[in-house]
Amino acid sequence: MKRPSAIVGLQVLSLALVMGALPARGDDAISLSTLLNEMINRGHLARLPQPAYTCRQASSYDRRATSPDKKESWFANGDASQFIRTEDRDGHKEFVMMDAEGPGAVVRFWSTWNGARGGEFSNGTLRIYLDGNTKPTVEGHIADILDGGALTGPPLSESVSPLTPYRYRGHNLYLPLPYAKHCKITYSTKALNDQGTGLNEALYYQIVYRTYDKAIKVKPFSMAELETNKALIDRVQKQLLHPEAPSDAQSQQREGTLGAGESEDISLDGPGAIAALSIRLNLGEEDREQALRSTVFEATFDGERTVWCPIGDFFGLGHKFVPYKTWYTEVAEDGKMTCFWIMPYEKECRLTVHNLGSKSIDIAGEVKTIPWKWDDRSMHFHSTWHQLSDVKTQTNKGADGGAFDVNYVTVKGPGVYVGDTLTVFNGKTGWWGEGDEKIFVDGESFPSHFGTGSEDYYGYAWSNPNMFASPFHAQPYGQGANHVDMATNSRYRELDAIPFTKSIKFDMELWHSQATTVDYAPATFFYAVPGATVSVKPDPEAAKLPVKHAVATSAFRIPGVLEGEDLKIVSTTGGQTETQSGADFHWSGDGQLWWLDGKVGDKLAIEFKVKKAGRYKVTANLTKAADYGIVQISVNGQKAAKKLDRYHTSVANDSIDLGTFELKKGANQLEVEIVGCNEKAIKRYMFGLDYLKLEAVAE
Repeated sequence: MKRPSAIVGLQVLSLALVMGALPARGDDAISLSTLLNEMINRGHLARLPQPAYTCRQASSYDRRATSPDKKESWFANGDASQFIRTEDRDGHKEFVMMDAEGPGAVVRFWSTWNGARGGEFSNGTLRIYLDGNTKPTVEGHIADILDGGALTGPPLSESVSPLTPYRYRGHNLYLPLPYAKHCKITYSTKALNDQGTGLNEALYYQIVYRTYDKAIKVKPFSMAELETNKALIDRVQKQLLHPEAPSDAQSQQREGTLGAGESEDISLDGPGAIAALSIRLNLGEEDREQALRSTVFEATFDGERTVWCPIGDFFGLGHKFVPYKTWYTEVAEDGKMTCFWIMPYEKECRLTVHNLGSKSIDIAGEVKTIPWKWDDRSMHFHSTWHQLSDVKTQTNKGADGGAFDVNYVTVKGPGVYVGDTLTVFNGKTGWWGEGDEKIFVDGESFPSHFGTGSEDYYGYAWSNPNMFASPFHAQPYGQGANHVDMATNSRYRELDAIPFTKSIKFDMELWHSQATTVDYAPATFFYAVPGATVSVKPDPEAAKLPVKHAVATSAFRIPGVLEGEDLKIVSTTGGQTETQSGADFHWSGDGQLWWLDGKVGDKLAIEFKVKKAGRYKVTANLTKAADYGIVQISVNGQKAAKKLDRYHTSVANDSIDLGTFELKKGANQLEVEIVGCNEKAIKRYMFGLDYLKLEAVAE
């Protein structure tokens, strides 16, 4: 009897790594441990799920949205503090966020709770009731549970970039919470936002969950499971941060120059599966940006072309090179871009790189393959890309914000949706990402996934401009709302992958705060059985277009004034201060000093400097809006002649003569006291200082 060769042994090991521990069936139960093992088993996504499950989302989407046929409400945007119902329990109210029959598992929980429209965060009580128990399995402050370490640490539980002020962060929990019969999640606080007023706390949430067939056994989550599975959780956390292909994968490499209009390909015999694909462009920065868009990766599996995508979008970069890492993509400092999608094929595979640009490119590539046992559950990997170039925003008359839906992709046939990358070039200062995802599975008339904002879908919040990268969501590059520049957001799905048996239609609202033009380019990633049809076709002409670059917008400035956003804050007795930017509000310097969510009696002290002592006429250019208060302003302890009511039906500003004051050389102080608000005003008591103008008065 012959001894098995080392190669055969390695192939068996590779197959085990790809297959992983199969999801529980028969007498085995789905549990926290089986779901964690599934999370780090990329190969399971390339087969139709066993056991089968559906994936849905509970969210705080605006409940006025009931049908695509009702344009005036379909794009409604009041997505804060919307719940299924309110329950009275033990002397307090609980707002029901999710109520689902099992067996199932919560697999993603995102939330933000303050931001520009919310008041002070109460950090209310989150309760997770499993299997009909009247006592919650999980109970505590929402911030502690989602990313404060009450359940686990990063990356399964964390907010986005620490560079982002806490009130503007998105908070993400990916630790799976299985249940056998039922799951209800509630929130309790006395500080929730009154719809339409912007008062108090504003809670936005998205909860993604699986539902299995009734016959499937599930071991419900308990807090004791965290200790029992501590070693496994630690291993998963570490592995998610260090993506790699199996060590025994077979490698093929190519390197050379690809001329303008030329293509190069690699053919592979099956059965097998790609475990990692790497491409490096050896180019200067400017040429590399264009090449990231005009160099296209194409893959044909078993005679079907299933991948056609510019390489920048395929690796989650758009056309801006930035090193970063997720569970499925890694971009290194040396320019090497790698993806870790498992891409199986039964008979053969052909990988092609097309240079659609006008210049030659120096390119190096590597593909790593592993064995794959093809069966009737196996699927081909797909990636599509298309771009709406210079598309006009706010053009859908009658819709809230003039928003309209952009179809990322529509697929017919069985499959599993596993992620997407959105690259946007913003044409004007203003926020482009307010629109909601709407995902229709198997012909649904109403989407089982209805979101609360594009940035929420991608794991962050409030147009956060800071770079972040986690295993399942990333923004390698983005400048937020107030820049004419590119932004790239990615969402990669593991336990929250969406199976479909007949079809999937993924729409995303394009909801921009300004009337402008944008380039809007979604790339999608999914698996589908052979023969599935896909709506998005290759578009080489769009990929050839010159990429756009940041536009330096010169801010409008009034000469000789003291910009409010540049002045030193001496003290405040309540509320929060920050710089608010926005070219459309006609502030000098495109910004103002913004004080929000103070209360009557609170005071704000601001320091401003004078080069020469004397008497000065002091003029303040102040903002007014529906949520601004009545203030009393003093300069060096001397009150201005009158109190100022800053209520106005829309955002505007005007110059106010505060009076003539004795100013000393060096530091002087302007004090603002909140004394009330107009009876018509939203009670946020805001105050905004655009600038101070000082004019010396002749003796």
